Amino acid sequence: MTLKAVILAGGFGTRLSEETGIRPKPMVEIGGKPILWHIMKIYSHYGINDFVICLGYKGQYIKEYFANYFLHQSDVTIDLKKNKLEIHNNNAEPWTITLVDTGDGAMTGSRIKKIKDFVDDTFMLTYGDAVSDINIKSLMEFHKSHKGCITMTAVQPEVRFGTVKIGNNNIITEFKEKFRGENTQWVNGGFFVCNKKIFDYIPNGNNITFEKEPLEHLAKDSQIYAYNHKGFWKCMDTLRDKTQLEDLWKKDPKWKLWKN
Repeated sequence: MTLKAVILAGGFGTRLSEETGIRPKPMVEIGGKPILWHIMKIYSHYGINDFVICLGYKGQYIKEYFANYFLHQSDVTIDLKKNKLEIHNNNAEPWTITLVDTGDGAMTGSRIKKIKDFVDDTFMLTYGDAVSDINIKSLMEFHKSHKGCITMTAVQPEVRFGTVKIGNNNIITEFKEKFRGENTQWVNGGFFVCNKKIFDYIPNGNNITFEKEPLEHLAKDSQIYAYNHKGFWKCMDTLRDKTQLEDLWKKDPKWKLWKN
């Protein structure tokens, strides 16, 4: 059985409209490569090279990218007269990629439901817009240690604005600038491990949000376990986030677990 990673890559990315007007959000580049590529490299570092990508908005952009990927990563000689292509050197990753059109307007739960036949009893799942230095091997080991049908990676994102404590007479008694620590709320960071039982919790239809009814019901049935990740995690939700990730890539890409 091959462990597969499912990546949700079909949303509109409306808060990143400066970039997503011409391409889908997972294809917005960080350091010259789509953030989707970065996510796949994280999984590949841990030996997961089989992917199912849920397409939607401008899905043909992603199809064309991977259809031409081998050629773009190779040194070639093209003989136009003989209509012949000779590959000299290739640096392509050892990936097997299943691209599934899950609908332009479908919500996350509906997209997941449509790839049921492409995965085995256990599979990885994440969004196409967040990178992390998460240890996928440890995440998987934690999932195997419990009897729930889903493990959710919980993260503590950096607070965007400085926080204050207000005392008597509205006097500020403490100020902290953009911190992340014990007082920060844990949030859904994606990077799930799922058992196929989750499909029983996802109704049919195109307007089912995975984060709403399915996860709420799974939580009510005590089927979700949290894997607490205190390391680096960053979601590319706005142009500001993209700029921050670009700066990190130039200086110290926290999520770059692989070697060139």
